[in-house]
Amino acid sequence: MKVTALAAHTPEAVRAALAVRGWEAQPAWFAATGIQPLVMLVEEITEDEREALVHWGAKSGADVLTGTGWALVAGAASRLAPLARYDRAPAELARLAPALGRLLAARAEPPRRWAIRGGEVALDRPVIIGIINVTPDSFSDGGHVASVEAAIDHGAQLTADGARLLDVGGESTRPGAKPVPVEEEIHRVVPVVRGLVNRELGPVSVDTRKADVARAALDAGAAVINDVSGLRFDPALTGVIRDAEAGVILMHMRGTPETMDDLAHYDQVAIEVAAELATGAAKAEREGIARERIVVDPGFGFAKTATQNLRLLDELASIVAVGYPVAVGLSRKRFLGAATGRPLEDRDRATAVACALAWERGARAFRVHDVRLTHEALALASATTSPP
Repeated sequence: MKVTALAAHTPEAVRAALAVRGWEAQPAWFAATGIQPLVMLVEEITEDEREALVHWGAKSGADVLTGTGWALVAGAASRLAPLARYDRAPAELARLAPALGRLLAARAEPPRRWAIRGGEVALDRPVIIGIINVTPDSFSDGGHVASVEAAIDHGAQLTADGARLLDVGGESTRPGAKPVPVEEEIHRVVPVVRGLVNRELGPVSVDTRKADVARAALDAGAAVINDVSGLRFDPALTGVIRDAEAGVILMHMRGTPETMDDLAHYDQVAIEVAAELATGAAKAEREGIARERIVVDPGFGFAKTATQNLRLLDELASIVAVGYPVAVGLSRKRFLGAATGRPLEDRDRATAVACALAWERGARAFRVHDVRLTHEALALASATTSPP
């Protein structure tokens, strides 16, 4: 008898073992994801529901830890799956079925494509979003591009280095930054967007919180709106995105750039960020933005301390489990400097490593300054994870 331990952090090892032994590709993948371990926190439960979970766990072999109003449930995903079925779960646990069903579906069939204006972006390989800041005061590269022509040339270089989208920003959102007037932001952004589109340098995203800026950018050819406020700053922005059928990145932030550092208070950062993103994305869907157009971003560096950012990176799977494609903005952030001791201008290697870690945890889009280095890191990281 021969016994070999398989890698447990990814379903790929089990999938490959089954495929070698004659399984078809899709059944092998579903079986591999089914026996992956799943740990879920169930909150706001009644005493009857808590007791039912304890009894169900004892019968099924799942681990259940409970307290007043909550339970932690752990086991193979396939073992927990009956709780998502009304005909298999105890009647006392009927309220759990819809939420667990969505969670299991997101694990088994993660989004494979992101719909944007005029097309779609495949998510089977990393989507690198190259940053073009046309601001004098961004935290990392304010004033780096001194003219419209320089910004367009920079975009061309980012595309050559491996960027699949280009993100143009005309307002700094560094901690303490004050809003830029709408007219000034439009003046900064729109000529660059138009020039990038005219040179066919790939889909263009615009980093803005304002409906009027978004409208002008979309009229100039932008395909995506990247809103650091998660559609909370300007109520009219949702309608602009909906009517243009644009893609949207909803980022997590508390407060505004001026106030966010005072709002970095969490009991457990990943769980709370996931819940707030889920609420914001559901609201966007109710207001008419199609689900397939939404990407969520946990907002590294926005209303989060260095320790919270590191915890959020490690627990990124909680954000992925919300069920939307996940983008991350890790580039040159302060927490990378806190971890490595490197100054702002020397954090691109740390950024590339952090992006590789984020890919392994389920992120699919990566907004960065140094595209070439990140592209290399993600090429290696994605080569180790190749589901069918």
